[in-house]
Amino acid sequence: MSNDPKEPLLLDHEYDGIRELDNKLPRWWVWLFYISIVFAAVYLMYYHVLRLGRLQAAEYDQEMKAGAAAKEEAMGKFEASIPTLTPSGDPVILRQGGQIYAKYCAPCHRADGGGLVGPNLTDSYWIHGSNFTDNVSVIWNGVPAKGMITWKNSLKPDEVYSVASFIYTLRGAKLATPGKPPENQAPAAAAPNQFE
Repeated sequence: MSNDPKEPLLLDHEYDGIRELDNKLPRWWVWLFYISIVFAAVYLMYYHVLRLGRLQAAEYDQEMKAGAAAKEEAMGKFEASIPTLTPSGDPVILRQGGQIYAKYCAPCHRADGGGLVGPNLTDSYWIHGSNFTDNVSVIWNGVPAKGMITWKNSLKPDEVYSVASFIYTLRGAKLATPGKPPENQAPAAAAPNQFE
């Protein structure tokens, strides 16, 4: 190895004819490395040893509580406004309601509202009230005893309003195929049993 200062500093060992250079790291890199060590030490002391700052889990919990409070407030406002709601005639709202209806309601009420598992939405008989506000309440709160789920946990208040407005337009619709009969009628008398 030469002592010439212009020659790169080569280490004394060699492997397969390859010699390793002993280059010094750039000063900016060395200072960045030292700063990151100091930052890590300060972070460790501040958050984990002295517990002066909130960790990510605590911040997440705080944000979730704030979000839940905002959601509860919005839901409370909507529930308070239900008695005064009237159906919308806005085509944009009705289109949004139709899309929601097709996705969530049609499997039980049929795409045209004629009723399958759920009741017919096109006739004049409504089990839980025929007012628009009754319909909004049923969608919002559901009827678990009859299999109608509570949609307030899945849909936003404006989505519930839009789908209720769309359903309101189905009243009196002429169906291509007969819908489910109104549920206020007594069941048909059964044929007498010939073996009795």
